[in-house]
Amino acid sequence: MVMDINVLGVLVAMKHEIAAMLKNGGGSIVNTASVGGLVGFPGASVYVASKHAVMGLTRSAALEYARDGIRVNAVSPGPIETPMLDRFMGDVGVEAERHLINTLPMGRKGRPEEIAEAVLWLCSEKAAFVTGQSLAVDGGWTAQ
Repeated sequence: MVMDINVLGVLVAMKHEIAAMLKNGGGSIVNTASVGGLVGFPGASVYVASKHAVMGLTRSAALEYARDGIRVNAVSPGPIETPMLDRFMGDVGVEAERHLINTLPMGRKGRPEEIAEAVLWLCSEKAAFVTGQSLAVDGGWTAQ
């Protein structure tokens, strides 16, 4: 199920996005990966594998379609204040959530609008020379 949603979903979406963009002279795709697509996490092998796959799809498509005017990037969020994180944190407890926040250099979880702003930038002309990349929006976690 995780692979279907995280990998097949991205693959099918890109298939249709790229077809439309080829007809219209290009565009920008921003896939949603995760810091789990940049590093490993014990106990989350399938999720991590799925997000690494998203990064592989992103990089390969970026190379395949760059000369067609299609840029393909990904945003890789760290812990973001979302219902998904709330569900996960509910399973591991308050102490584990405090520990998680303490591992983040910025000392807080991210906000959904911070991910949205990163996506908007990647789609903008200001990022016109960016393709095949992952923008980690993770409060500095992967910089450690």
